[in-house]
Amino acid sequence: MTSSILVLNAGSSSLKFGLFRALGGSGAGVEATAHGAVDDLEETPHFRAFDQDGSVLADRTWPPGQRDGFDTILAALLAFADAHLGQDGLAAVGHRIVHGGAAHVGPVLVTPPVMAELEALIPLDPLHLPHNLAPIHALAAARPDLPQVACFDTAFHHTLPPVARRFGLPLALEAAGVRRYGFHGLSYEYIAGELARQRPDLAHGRVIVAHLGSGASLCALADGRSIATTMGLTPLDGLVMATRCGSLDPGVLLYLGRQGHSFADIEDMLYHRSGLLGVSGISADIRDLLASDDKRAQDAIELFTYRIATEIGGLVSALGGLDGLVFTAGIGEHAPAVRAAVCARLAWLGIRLDDAANFAGAALISLPGSAVEVRVMATGEEAMIARHTLTTLGRGRPVAAGAV
Repeated sequence: MTSSILVLNAGSSSLKFGLFRALGGSGAGVEATAHGAVDDLEETPHFRAFDQDGSVLADRTWPPGQRDGFDTILAALLAFADAHLGQDGLAAVGHRIVHGGAAHVGPVLVTPPVMAELEALIPLDPLHLPHNLAPIHALAAARPDLPQVACFDTAFHHTLPPVARRFGLPLALEAAGVRRYGFHGLSYEYIAGELARQRPDLAHGRVIVAHLGSGASLCALADGRSIATTMGLTPLDGLVMATRCGSLDPGVLLYLGRQGHSFADIEDMLYHRSGLLGVSGISADIRDLLASDDKRAQDAIELFTYRIATEIGGLVSALGGLDGLVFTAGIGEHAPAVRAAVCARLAWLGIRLDDAANFAGAALISLPGSAVEVRVMATGEEAMIARHTLTTLGRGRPVAAGAV
């Protein structure tokens, strides 16, 4: 019997999943066999699953009021996994956990003490962590003997040097954990591995990876290790994002507080009403903005690409130069106009973009004479989680998560 891994990536309104078959034993590699999502969790959940060719394997919608909470959705997902896998049993579940704090620098088997530690981190990331942890609780109740592994977006950045993770705040706050952690680490780890496989010479050099999606950040890689990144204590920091503002003068928050805005209102604005949506007043979706003739849409795109380019400039300083630039994630992989605008602002680095290759969706989009090699690479966070889950189980005898 071949072991398979279920990967879960839980958000506020959707639950993405993937099924992976282990190849050649623990840690040797994985092969995706199915993927999908449950969208609109709060209203009318819509469950869809696809094989690797895009053929529909399952399609189900729960009418409003016709479901019994998250447990019903999880039961439907597990039933699909069992039917899809057949003799190929489910060995474990791997979870994307956005924030692991300072203690978790690699994947861990989920146990009650681990869950207690993660629950304590919720104030650092109230947008993601409660949703990341909900499926773990539900699975522990539904299948207590099924091992679960937590994989952290912050873990890849544990190699940040002290100067790159330190804020200009009193030392007591740093000792209490107020520091830069960085996020999207599972994506950066996957890209670093793919670079080492496809372009080993470049992977050993100085590379900046631009993970551009609804959440967006940059990571400076030196010999495949994270040495600087744009997100900080929380995923609010750094670049302008779909609904998040990115880096902000903290005096703005003091001003808003003195003007009578509540803490809850400020938090909601920073997480849900800022970024591309807030600047444009039109949409948080870059596709809508690129298709619009409205000046507000153009202003939002300009700010988005300006901030990416200026932040890249800072990371070039941290690296001491630049050999490669990699675009990844939803916008990075599928918005050539954004890539072109960013690279135009970085012409001073000697970047020469191949416009035809860029708009044709090629992997290499810089010209032969470019001083910086520019690439587009598909990320694979779910595959990374599946690999980590197998490796974690391989460290010893699998232990069930228990009642968490």
